Amino acid sequence: MPRRAHVADVAVVGGGIVGCLIARQITARAPGTSVVILERETVGGGASRRSAGLHCPRGATERVRSMAQYSQDYYNKLKDLDPALSIHRIALSVVASAASEPRLREIYLDSARLTRTDGPTGGSLGIHHPEKSQVWNCEGAQYADVYTLVQALTRDLRHLVSFREGVGVEAVEPNADDRARNGGGVALRLSTGETLMAHQVVLAPGPWLAALPWRDLVAPLGARVKKIIALHIDRLPAAGDRAVVFQDEDAFLLPLKDRGHWLFSYTCQEWDVDPGATANGLSLDNVGEARESLRRYVPELAERALSGRVFCDAYSSTGEPEVRALDADGRVVFAGAASGSGYRLAPAIASDAVDLLSLPAPRSRPAQNQRSQS
Repeated sequence: MPRRAHVADVAVVGGGIVGCLIARQITARAPGTSVVILERETVGGGASRRSAGLHCPRGATERVRSMAQYSQDYYNKLKDLDPALSIHRIALSVVASAASEPRLREIYLDSARLTRTDGPTGGSLGIHHPEKSQVWNCEGAQYADVYTLVQALTRDLRHLVSFREGVGVEAVEPNADDRARNGGGVALRLSTGETLMAHQVVLAPGPWLAALPWRDLVAPLGARVKKIIALHIDRLPAAGDRAVVFQDEDAFLLPLKDRGHWLFSYTCQEWDVDPGATANGLSLDNVGEARESLRRYVPELAERALSGRVFCDAYSSTGEPEVRALDADGRVVFAGAASGSGYRLAPAIASDAVDLLSLPAPRSRPAQNQRSQS
């Protein structure tokens, strides 16, 4: 027999970086709002735990560039408020064909201050450049241990937000009877046998688009799930080492100075992946493809890439994040499908999602292109 319903103003389904920042912005804009975060694992334990966490100050469209600038400013503010956070500012170089310069200057933010250079790329690695390529230095990059960052955000939110870790959502039922408020609500049937009634729900499921409770709601978005592979290179980064983005190949090398090794991410073209299947780890094909890509830039290190991380992310049909209501009454909002940029754009995704909510406390609603700095 189902246990009695509990009531919340907003329920956030998904306790990754996006879900936690949504809760943070709700509580900043409308103090006193009752917020519940539902996470079937522990917060940050899904795609956020496996993320490389690299922020490049760029965007392929005007909207993504706006989101990237907002998110960069947001993370810089977080770091200034708490220097101990696992956000690490890093120098970055971009390698691309010389003919790419007009496009690079369009997609990289003005604050990136792209500057041509003939200096060494990457620092101690001695990177091999593709023929007819050019190097630009870029400002404003950073990377984070996203899992650790989520834990810090969670710590600061626990006195404001109810966290239900290890609790799965088994059904999402919009327009359910909500006796606490007129006009209906959303019933969430939980794995514990409880029913949670929420005035509004934000779905931030990361790559778990096909989960049965919200599969039909999410399907019209047309988003797909793609595998993401990153190799760990067993070499200690030096003090002056830079991150390197290979723009034309959509790959990058990142010196993880806090972990003591390098990371190499390349574009894997394995689509419609089940997130649960990535728990099996790197496959022989994954390692072979990644090493082949790595050999083009640092051939002597390919055989030192003995480990790595495999995960996946949701990709929208447009390349821009999806933030929209999924039902006619606007009670269920989706936030995600950031096409591999979940961490990089998370603050802006969260802000846009909160813009769609009807929060109970009076507040000043910022314009969509002037997101709250909460």
